[in-house]
Amino acid sequence: MKQISAQNLDFKELNEQVKAATEDVCVDHCYGQRFMGSAMKGKTLVINGTPGNALGAYLDGGIIEVKGNAQDAVGDTMNDGRIIVHGNTGDALGYAMRGGNIFIRGNSGYRTGIHMKEYKTKKPAIVIGGKTGSFLGEYLAGGVIVVLGIDVEDIPVGNFTGTGMHGGKIFIRTNKELSGLPAQVVLELASADDLKEIEPYIAEFSKHFGVDAGSYLKDRFYVLKPNAKNPYKQLYTHN
Repeated sequence: MKQISAQNLDFKELNEQVKAATEDVCVDHCYGQRFMGSAMKGKTLVINGTPGNALGAYLDGGIIEVKGNAQDAVGDTMNDGRIIVHGNTGDALGYAMRGGNIFIRGNSGYRTGIHMKEYKTKKPAIVIGGKTGSFLGEYLAGGVIVVLGIDVEDIPVGNFTGTGMHGGKIFIRTNKELSGLPAQVVLELASADDLKEIEPYIAEFSKHFGVDAGSYLKDRFYVLKPNAKNPYKQLYTHN
């Protein structure tokens, strides 16, 4: 594995070195450099530190693992691969992603998973270990979002979850009652079949972070699905 120190490198220089590498890469002392691993495929990138905005944008395969936190727009429009973050992330996680999986051990910010979509065999997934900010899954068109709420005493999602949602599913683990959801979503308790759908993602989450997340499948999950009675109607009419 090629070792690169990001100390005293701007984001252009650092990204040029990462892209030029013909083997897996480990970057140390990362401190806010943007666009790390953008459009990468076919190799693993390990980052020690805090990458800046748009980590893994347009990722097309391979693995990015962050031993720390990450900033906004992680996995923006990613097409394939894995992003694993051992800390927290900022806003717009997985914006418009259309394939691959993202695993966050901690929390994510506002607008996680907005505009996610799926096509044929491409089914993106995001698993959040802690909590998310408001507008989770806004305009969701496909894929799966799972919020585990680990060590979160309150409801692990913010306001306006699923606004404009017209595809995909959002799973939320909580003993609290969810309320105030937009008219574009239908709220149900997750069935055994629903939980079976997310079991592989939970197993992979456990593997990455060394936790027994599989035991959480015994807990209560809500599943949010699109309201088939025209999800956009409430946004544009008074009827």
